[in-house]
Amino acid sequence: MVSRTAKKLPIRDQVIEAASRLFAARGFDATPLQDIADEVGVTKQAVLHHFPTKEHVRKGVLESILAHWRDELPRLLLSATASDERFDAVLDEVYRFFAASPERARFIVREALDRPAGARDMLRAIAPMLRGIGGYIRTGLGETSDDIDPDAYVLHVMQMIIGAAAVAEVTTAMLGDRGQDRYDRELARIAKASLFGRRRAKRGKPS
Repeated sequence: MVSRTAKKLPIRDQVIEAASRLFAARGFDATPLQDIADEVGVTKQAVLHHFPTKEHVRKGVLESILAHWRDELPRLLLSATASDERFDAVLDEVYRFFAASPERARFIVREALDRPAGARDMLRAIAPMLRGIGGYIRTGLGETSDDIDPDAYVLHVMQMIIGAAAVAEVTTAMLGDRGQDRYDRELARIAKASLFGRRRAKRGKPS
Protein backbone atom coordinates (compact mmCIF):
# COMPACT_ATOMS: atom_id res chain seq x y z
CA MET A 1 0.00 0.00 0.00
CA VAL A 2 1.26 3.50 -0.80
CA SER A 3 1.96 5.42 2.37
CA ARG A 4 -0.19 8.48 3.09
CA THR A 5 2.62 9.82 5.26
CA ALA A 6 5.37 11.98 3.79
CA LYS A 7 8.25 9.69 2.81
CA LYS A 8 10.85 12.18 4.02
CA LEU A 9 9.86 11.43 7.62
CA PRO A 10 11.86 8.77 9.47
CA ILE A 11 10.14 5.38 9.58
CA ARG A 12 9.55 5.72 13.32
CA ASP A 13 7.63 8.96 12.81
CA GLN A 14 5.68 7.47 9.92
CA VAL A 15 4.64 4.57 12.15
CA ILE A 16 3.45 6.95 14.86
CA GLU A 17 1.41 9.00 12.40
CA ALA A 18 -0.13 5.90 10.80
CA ALA A 19 -0.89 4.37 14.19
CA SER A 20 -2.51 7.63 15.32
CA ARG A 21 -4.91 7.45 12.38
CA LEU A 22 -5.71 3.77 12.77
CA PHE A 23 -6.04 3.76 16.56
CA ALA A 24 -8.34 6.79 16.30
CA ALA A 25 -10.50 5.16 13.64
CA ARG A 26 -10.67 1.59 14.99
CA GLY A 27 -9.33 1.59 18.52
CA PHE A 28 -6.11 0.06 19.79
CA ASP A 29 -7.37 -3.50 20.18
CA ALA A 30 -8.84 -3.65 16.66
CA THR A 31 -5.65 -2.49 14.93
CA PRO A 32 -3.06 -5.20 14.20
CA LEU A 33 0.58 -4.28 13.71
CA GLN A 34 0.40 -5.56 10.14
CA ASP A 35 -2.19 -2.91 9.27
CA ILE A 36 0.10 -0.20 10.64
CA ALA A 37 2.94 -1.57 8.54
CA ASP A 38 0.70 -1.63 5.46
CA GLU A 39 -0.38 1.96 6.09
CA VAL A 40 3.26 3.09 6.15
CA GLY A 41 4.28 0.84 3.25
CA VAL A 42 6.88 -1.24 5.10
CA THR A 43 7.10 -4.75 6.48
CA LYS A 44 5.88 -5.72 9.92
CA GLN A 45 9.49 -6.47 10.85
CA ALA A 46 10.44 -2.91 9.98
CA VAL A 47 7.85 -1.68 12.48
CA LEU A 48 9.11 -4.12 15.13
CA HIS A 49 12.63 -2.81 14.61
CA HIS A 50 11.48 0.51 16.08
CA PHE A 51 8.71 -0.73 18.38
CA PRO A 52 9.11 -4.21 19.95
CA THR A 53 5.34 -4.56 20.54
CA LYS A 54 2.09 -2.85 19.62
CA GLU A 55 1.94 -1.50 23.17
CA HIS A 56 5.20 0.33 22.46
CA VAL A 57 3.55 1.86 19.39
CA ARG A 58 0.65 3.07 21.55
CA LYS A 59 3.08 4.61 24.02
CA GLY A 60 4.89 6.25 21.11
CA VAL A 61 1.67 7.88 19.93
CA LEU A 62 0.93 9.15 23.44
CA GLU A 63 4.45 10.43 23.88
CA SER A 64 4.31 12.33 20.58
CA ILE A 65 1.22 14.20 21.82
CA LEU A 66 2.52 14.74 25.34
CA ALA A 67 5.91 15.95 24.10
CA HIS A 68 4.21 18.71 22.14
CA TRP A 69 2.23 19.85 25.16
CA ARG A 70 5.18 19.70 27.51
CA ASP A 71 6.89 22.18 25.21
CA GLU A 72 3.95 24.30 24.08
CA LEU A 73 1.07 24.19 26.56
CA PRO A 74 2.65 26.26 29.35
CA ARG A 75 3.64 29.01 26.92
CA LEU A 76 0.30 29.01 25.16
CA LEU A 77 -1.98 28.97 28.17
CA LEU A 78 0.08 31.37 30.25
CA SER A 79 0.06 33.79 27.32
CA ALA A 80 -3.67 33.26 26.94
CA THR A 81 -4.33 34.35 30.51
CA ALA A 82 -2.18 37.46 30.19
CA SER A 83 -4.87 39.53 28.45
CA ASP A 84 -8.13 39.04 26.64
CA GLU A 85 -6.58 40.73 23.57
CA ARG A 86 -4.27 37.73 23.09
CA PHE A 87 -6.68 35.10 24.36
CA ASP A 88 -8.41 34.34 21.06
CA ALA A 89 -5.21 33.89 19.05
CA VAL A 90 -3.60 31.62 21.63
CA LEU A 91 -6.70 29.50 22.19
CA ASP A 92 -6.91 29.12 18.42
CA GLU A 93 -3.34 27.86 18.30
CA VAL A 94 -4.10 25.22 20.92
CA TYR A 95 -7.28 24.15 19.13
CA ARG A 96 -5.60 24.01 15.72
CA PHE A 97 -3.06 21.47 16.97
CA PHE A 98 -5.93 19.01 17.30
CA ALA A 99 -8.12 20.35 14.50
CA ALA A 100 -5.26 20.00 11.99
CA SER A 101 -5.04 16.28 12.80
CA PRO A 102 -8.35 15.23 14.38
CA GLU A 103 -7.03 11.71 14.88
CA ARG A 104 -4.97 13.05 17.79
CA ALA A 105 -8.14 14.17 19.54
CA ARG A 106 -10.04 11.00 18.63
CA PHE A 107 -7.18 8.85 19.90
CA ILE A 108 -7.27 10.60 23.28
CA VAL A 109 -11.05 10.21 23.49
CA ARG A 110 -10.77 6.51 22.66
CA GLU A 111 -8.06 6.09 25.28
CA ALA A 112 -10.29 7.72 27.91
CA LEU A 113 -13.22 5.45 27.02
CA ASP A 114 -11.42 2.19 26.24
CA ARG A 115 -8.40 2.39 28.54
CA PRO A 116 -9.30 4.73 31.42
CA ALA A 117 -6.39 3.61 33.59
CA GLY A 118 -3.94 4.50 30.83
CA ALA A 119 -5.69 7.81 30.24
CA ARG A 120 -5.38 8.66 33.95
CA ASP A 121 -1.67 7.87 33.75
CA MET A 122 -1.41 10.28 30.82
CA LEU A 123 -3.09 13.04 32.84
CA ARG A 124 -0.87 12.35 35.83
CA ALA A 125 2.16 12.84 33.60
CA ILE A 126 1.12 16.42 32.82
CA ALA A 127 -0.66 17.19 36.11
CA PRO A 128 2.21 19.30 37.58
CA MET A 129 2.21 21.47 34.48
CA LEU A 130 -1.58 21.90 34.56
CA ARG A 131 -1.51 22.73 38.28
CA GLY A 132 1.18 25.30 37.60
CA ILE A 133 -1.01 27.00 35.02
CA GLY A 134 -3.94 26.89 37.43
CA GLY A 135 -1.79 28.47 40.11
CA TYR A 136 -0.77 31.26 37.77
CA ILE A 137 -4.41 31.99 37.00
CA ARG A 138 -5.19 31.94 40.72
CA THR A 139 -2.45 34.32 41.85
CA GLY A 140 -1.23 36.18 38.79
CA LEU A 141 -4.38 37.73 37.40
CA GLY A 142 -6.62 40.39 38.82
CA GLU A 143 -9.39 40.47 36.26
CA THR A 144 -10.59 36.89 36.03
CA SER A 145 -13.97 35.80 37.34
CA ASP A 146 -14.01 35.74 41.14
CA ASP A 147 -15.60 32.31 41.34
CA ILE A 148 -13.30 30.51 38.88
CA ASP A 149 -11.67 27.22 39.91
CA PRO A 150 -8.40 27.52 37.94
CA ASP A 151 -7.39 23.86 38.03
CA ALA A 152 -10.82 22.67 36.92
CA TYR A 153 -10.95 25.46 34.33
CA VAL A 154 -7.75 24.26 32.64
CA LEU A 155 -9.03 20.67 32.56
CA HIS A 156 -12.41 21.71 31.18
CA VAL A 157 -10.90 23.86 28.44
CA MET A 158 -8.56 21.07 27.35
CA GLN A 159 -11.45 18.59 27.41
CA MET A 160 -13.62 21.00 25.45
CA ILE A 161 -10.91 21.55 22.82
CA ILE A 162 -10.20 17.83 22.42
CA GLY A 163 -13.88 16.91 22.24
CA ALA A 164 -14.66 19.71 19.80
CA ALA A 165 -11.84 18.70 17.47
CA ALA A 166 -12.74 15.00 17.69
CA VAL A 167 -16.33 15.46 16.49
CA ALA A 168 -16.08 18.66 14.42
CA GLU A 169 -16.43 16.80 11.13
CA VAL A 170 -19.89 15.68 12.25
CA THR A 171 -21.16 18.58 14.33
CA THR A 172 -20.13 21.50 12.11
CA ALA A 173 -22.43 20.15 9.39
CA MET A 174 -25.34 21.31 11.54
CA LEU A 175 -24.23 24.95 11.22
CA GLY A 176 -24.37 25.44 7.46
CA ASP A 177 -21.77 26.73 4.99
CA ARG A 178 -19.74 28.65 7.59
CA GLY A 179 -20.16 25.95 10.19
CA GLN A 180 -16.49 25.53 11.09
CA ASP A 181 -15.99 29.26 11.61
CA ARG A 182 -19.11 29.58 13.79
CA TYR A 183 -18.09 26.46 15.73
CA ASP A 184 -14.59 27.78 16.43
CA ARG A 185 -15.75 31.27 17.40
CA GLU A 186 -18.28 29.97 19.90
CA LEU A 187 -15.71 27.67 21.47
CA ALA A 188 -13.43 30.67 22.05
CA ARG A 189 -16.31 32.76 23.42
CA ILE A 190 -17.27 30.08 25.96
CA ALA A 191 -13.68 29.66 27.15
CA LYS A 192 -13.14 33.42 27.41
CA ALA A 193 -16.42 34.07 29.21
CA SER A 194 -15.51 31.45 31.81
CA LEU A 195 -12.10 32.96 32.48
CA PHE A 196 -12.63 36.70 32.26
CA GLY A 197 -16.33 37.00 33.02
CA ARG A 198 -19.25 37.96 30.79
CA ARG A 199 -18.48 41.69 30.62
CA ARG A 200 -14.85 41.33 29.49
CA ALA A 201 -15.68 38.47 27.13
CA LYS A 202 -18.02 40.80 25.24
CA ARG A 203 -15.25 43.42 24.95
CA GLY A 204 -12.67 41.04 23.52
CA LYS A 205 -12.14 40.64 19.80
CA PRO A 206 -13.51 37.46 18.19
CA SER A 207 -11.06 34.97 16.78
